Amino acid sequence: MFALGRLNRLSALCVALLLILGILAPQAHAASAAEIERDVDRALADFRRLDGAEGFLSIAKGVLVFPKVYKAGIGVGGEYGEGALRVGGKTVDYYSTAAASIGFQLGAQAKSIVVIFTDASALERFRASEGWKVGVDGSVALVDLGVGKSLDTENLQNPVVGFIFGQKGLMYNLTLEGSKFSKLDKR
Repeated sequence: MFALGRLNRLSALCVALLLILGILAPQAHAASAAEIERDVDRALADFRRLDGAEGFLSIAKGVLVFPKVYKAGIGVGGEYGEGALRVGGKTVDYYSTAAASIGFQLGAQAKSIVVIFTDASALERFRASEGWKVGVDGSVALVDLGVGKSLDTENLQNPVVGFIFGQKGLMYNLTLEGSKFSKLDKR
């Protein structure tokens, strides 16, 4: 009896997760290079409006932008998004970000992620990698910018700095830990 009840709860969780992912799936299709470029431009414009953002962009050796990252989870979660790496204001490569997680989580959300490389050697290591996983291949200092927040000059010293903004939807646990960035062939 206990095993059957547990199985029913697990089945219900799986069905709910599939429903959530089904709602997000049409929006999370593989985008063309032109679509990514347009969305990256918009995301960077939104990012520039945040207090302190220009300070980070002014020292950037490279900027990795994921305009739309969709995350959903009920106990087990996943997220996915596509974006572009810009160096000197020009796109040099396209990337995807993906992560899976297990633990306390419930909901769905769309967010934007900007990762700024303030150090040329960190950018070179990232570009040379086959797949770069946050927390394994390198760490990203997550910075919270926004209304009433001031630029923390200590974060300017980090070789890789990440920002999550524009959250739409409700989801607990904002982090980049465990996210994997992989190069896409969009040319």
